[in-house]
Amino acid sequence: MNTYNDFYTYSINNPEAFWKAEAEKIKWFKTPQTILSNTASGYPQWFADGELNMCYLAVDKHIEDGYGDDIAFIYDSPVTQTISNFTFNEVKDHVARLAGGLRSLGLETGDTVVIYMPMIPQAVFAMLACARIGVIHSVVFGGFAPHELSIRIDDCRPKVIITASSGIEIDRLIAYKPLVDEAIAQSSHKPQNVVVLNRKLGAKIPFKKYDIDYDALLYGSEPVAPIAVASSHPLYVLYTSGTTGRPKGIVRDTGGYATALQFSMTYIYNAKPGEVFWAASDVGWVVGHSYIVYGPLLNRNTSVIYEGKPIRTPDAGSFWRVIAEHRVSTMFTAPTAIRAIRKEDPNGELIKAYDITCLKAQFLAGERCDAATLEWYTMHIPVPAIDHWWQTESGWPIAANMMGVEELPVKPGSATKPVCGYNLQIFNENGEPLGANEEGYVVIKQPLPPGTMTGLWEDEPRFKAGYFSKFNGYYLAGDGGYIDDEGYLFITGRIDDVINVAGHRLSTAEMEEVVAAHPAVAECAVIGIQDELKGQVPMALVVTKSGVEMEHFQLEYEVVQLVRKQIGAVASMKNVVAVKRLPKTRSGKILRKLLRSIIDGADFQVPSTIDDVAIIDEIAEVVAAYKHSKQNY
Repeated sequence: MNTYNDFYTYSINNPEAFWKAEAEKIKWFKTPQTILSNTASGYPQWFADGELNMCYLAVDKHIEDGYGDDIAFIYDSPVTQTISNFTFNEVKDHVARLAGGLRSLGLETGDTVVIYMPMIPQAVFAMLACARIGVIHSVVFGGFAPHELSIRIDDCRPKVIITASSGIEIDRLIAYKPLVDEAIAQSSHKPQNVVVLNRKLGAKIPFKKYDIDYDALLYGSEPVAPIAVASSHPLYVLYTSGTTGRPKGIVRDTGGYATALQFSMTYIYNAKPGEVFWAASDVGWVVGHSYIVYGPLLNRNTSVIYEGKPIRTPDAGSFWRVIAEHRVSTMFTAPTAIRAIRKEDPNGELIKAYDITCLKAQFLAGERCDAATLEWYTMHIPVPAIDHWWQTESGWPIAANMMGVEELPVKPGSATKPVCGYNLQIFNENGEPLGANEEGYVVIKQPLPPGTMTGLWEDEPRFKAGYFSKFNGYYLAGDGGYIDDEGYLFITGRIDDVINVAGHRLSTAEMEEVVAAHPAVAECAVIGIQDELKGQVPMALVVTKSGVEMEHFQLEYEVVQLVRKQIGAVASMKNVVAVKRLPKTRSGKILRKLLRSIIDGADFQVPSTIDDVAIIDEIAEVVAAYKHSKQNY
């Protein structure tokens, strides 16, 4: 099976045989005999009778194989001007002692721990220490406010919270401990202890009776060995935004996840053991779980822990510096990061200062990569930019160019083709399959492959209602898209990102593709706004490239003409507003729903995930001035 088509088809037609063979590539304490079965509630389950330990696979096994002195992690922190290496031996010593410390606090297999830390090695060590003793970790992104942290505390009820004294956001110190204390005060559930790592950067650490010093716990504890847990044992709970405003706790198993991650490192990312792999994300997100921590370590790759930004740490050449200095072979980031670099360095001058010939491929995910960004990247970086699509729920890629199987031609705007194990289809509203190039709901036929979510934390009804009720026997991805006549998948946006203009359903993502192609535009968001005549019409908010000097009326005219030419008059694009920046989550996703509310004057709550709340007033002011000018005109 040397071709993608053969490999993929075999995985769909023979799922048990396919995943049995892949499961044999990891080391089990008890090899599973039952490959695919159903849970008591009828949900498909992989490797039900197997036993293993994720921390053992990620660390101890490599030491047993003679690689203990190899580098497991490179910690690169431009905000603290620190670079440190950690061998597998060093990681094991730290993690085993920390696991012993957690045991001494009364933690047992099946208990939960919340980890609320910046991008530092101890955040990863805490995850691995939990996995070592079968404790379920729930990492909460360090940028979340106390209210959001308290919601997660109440939902997963941790015995212990592990945090740090502070994080650093480019040029400011963020004290974490007061935020944790406030979250606990707001929570109904009270954890027994808070383990605090003092980074000694100057942040105040208010002492509470429940506090435990991280270093004292670590060095006062005896190391413990990894324990065997069932394949179905939850490795972690990771919260993602829900449509009701209440976060959903995605539950990930251990055996299926380990099998899928090992598969993905080999066949999707084409990463060879010993190479340096860098996912420029945060451990608070699913990318961090899968491709900063567990995936690279399972595959014996050196993983980069980066405490910095793509720009301003110190400049837009920071990514290329890390690649060159640490000889990164494969990188993974979001298109937002590339757009930020492109905005600051439109001619790619900073790239020329670094030798990045070590880089084999650049993977992009988190949002759709627009053609303009892909074109800029291709012009300046001499390796493939691989757009791929997946979700917190899936835990690993759903559609990708499987570089370890067969490198397929790139189509701008496409995540290429479905990954092995994902029987991906496009349905209409009635659950009927659509033909090539027909846009509809993106669905996946059950069973989903190993590594995907096994449920929502203690909320089975919501799990079934949210993902499996609309189309019986199919997982509803929540995204719209189409598959072209060559089998390439195009994600057009979340289902609610389709607007209805005078009865015509139009994709705002498609319009964004056109707007972003304008040479003056660095990034953009197209949203549907209320219109008395047509119900909705599109409005484009654009951020121009650095150094661009252009009258607004000229920019608006040219963008409108581009959309009219590429999509047609039916798009009714007439409104273009230039803004300094766009509201985004801390993971880089543009908050389009918030933009709609601001522009339509509707009530809204400021999301806790927003990068900078001041941007709301900025945009409201600019849009109000724009509307006023239109009325006067």
